[in-house]
Amino acid sequence: MPNLSLVLAAFCMAMLVSLPSRAAEVRTAILRVDRVAGPPISRLDAPPADLGFAGGMLGNEDNRTTGAFTGMGYTLKTEAVSPENAAAAFDALKAEGFGLITVIAEGDILKALSDRAGPDVLLLNAGARDEALRDADCRANVLHVAPSRSMLADSVVQFLMWKKWSRILLIHGSHPQDGLLAESYRKSATKFGATIVEEREFVDTGGARRTDTGHVMVQKQIPVFTQDAEDYDVIIAADEAGVFAPYLPYHSWEARPVAGSSGLRPVSWHAAHEAWGATQFQRRFEKLSGRNMREEDYQAWLAMRVIGEAVTQSGKADPVSVRAYALSADFELAAFKGQKLTFRAWNGQLRQPILLTDGRVTVSISPQDGYLHQHSPLDTLGTDAPETACQAFGG
Repeated sequence: MPNLSLVLAAFCMAMLVSLPSRAAEVRTAILRVDRVAGPPISRLDAPPADLGFAGGMLGNEDNRTTGAFTGMGYTLKTEAVSPENAAAAFDALKAEGFGLITVIAEGDILKALSDRAGPDVLLLNAGARDEALRDADCRANVLHVAPSRSMLADSVVQFLMWKKWSRILLIHGSHPQDGLLAESYRKSATKFGATIVEEREFVDTGGARRTDTGHVMVQKQIPVFTQDAEDYDVIIAADEAGVFAPYLPYHSWEARPVAGSSGLRPVSWHAAHEAWGATQFQRRFEKLSGRNMREEDYQAWLAMRVIGEAVTQSGKADPVSVRAYALSADFELAAFKGQKLTFRAWNGQLRQPILLTDGRVTVSISPQDGYLHQHSPLDTLGTDAPETACQAFGG
């Protein structure tokens, strides 16, 4: 009878021999550019210090688990800077040899960094929602894992049409990003046959939400502000600046549901999501960070996993090869949303379902049943290939 200890020793030796003798290193970075903003309406909305970074760390851990068997090591550097220091921080990452950089920033900053990056650096956009960056201002060295404003708007309007709530009162804020979001909702209404019966602008007078009595002031304003509107089924709020939308539910003059920036909200991720293995995924994140996962965390996790999957399947870790594989028909990524995610080859946008949440449960997931597409129902959300003005991807 063979000696058991010798058998185990031989097995372990064989396993060690079969593993790569030296792992290649995949060096990734997350650059978060934080703009100074006023305090949120609710202290529960205050961003944590590790926003986005915690999700990236979880994604890097997942990559390292796979890399242990494929001969790839993964390192991650995270850095948060102000807008005025973004260019210098980005140049420093390039100088250190980071060619795969995830950026969590607003659209103008992402665009400027992509122009500094050159063709040998790949940026993964985990923050900016600007439609122009996926359209006429697209850049070949940027892949978008964050959904665009049009994807979010389409996901809401599809659900409203499924509910037969087709008459919309659109209320938008006075900030530039509010206007861009409102325009996305206008296009979505036209696309899916809804009617915007009236539009109103809520002007930010600068200070009401930043005082102890601000909520009382807005609470009194909202009923009057929404009075005497054309007959409508639902209010859509376009309020990316976070000035008024949370006060719309329960305060509108007419008893109507609210969607968009408050009420029923379109999100890439939410802590209440539990289907398709999401509960276990959420628990892993909570164990790592001690808090719930936010959209920026999920999007940073996606960016890390896009890199990991492309490296694993292609066997190459340089930015050009990662980009080429991610945009190929062979790429797909499991992401706890019920179907594999892929990239749109015409503008570098990651296809993905959008969760519709009320803050406690996942109310629905778009695309809604019945919205069909010759390639993928996911392409009913956002700009489709025949509509794109993006030329950088060969369209």
